[in-house]
Amino acid sequence: MTTDVDEATDPAPDLHVRYEGDDDPAKCTARKLARFDLVELHRTDRETPYGVVLNPHAERALSPADADAGPLVALDCSWESAAEAMFSLPGEHRALPYLVAANPVNFGRPMRLTTAEALAAALAIFGRWDRAEAVLSKFTWGHTFLELNDEPLRRYADCADSAEVVAVQQEYLDRGEDG
Repeated sequence: MTTDVDEATDPAPDLHVRYEGDDDPAKCTARKLARFDLVELHRTDRETPYGVVLNPHAERALSPADADAGPLVALDCSWESAAEAMFSLPGEHRALPYLVAANPVNFGRPMRLTTAEALAAALAIFGRWDRAEAVLSKFTWGHTFLELNDEPLRRYADCADSAEVVAVQQEYLDRGEDG
């Protein structure tokens, strides 16, 4: 059974976003999180701290083993420009495992997460469920993301390493092919 980490003695990693600014500012989840001081935005790769970079093109899956590897870093850009070349940030690159979007633009689509959903997913995988809820509380659809992905997030959080996360992910992918 997954247990949340005691954040008083083991605080969650700092949240940072490499902000491209090529999305609709009114729909940008990273900008909204920055307004609430939940993330720090960076306009250049050089300004962005070294940490765990959430990268859909990474060869290794994010797992609880990455929780102490430094700040969490996400790239905020439009899906149209989210090519592999965009992820040139220094750090330990990790891909989020299979999850379903709850945001209004990509609702129900696998792996089309907003920056807020990606950061919250990583926090949940790290056992920081309260912090994930706090990040998503700024969005009317935020609780829906955690509800839609409750089972996989908790299962990923119970994994020891990337290989175990990939094995659990494969179960969800296999279900999709069968259904």
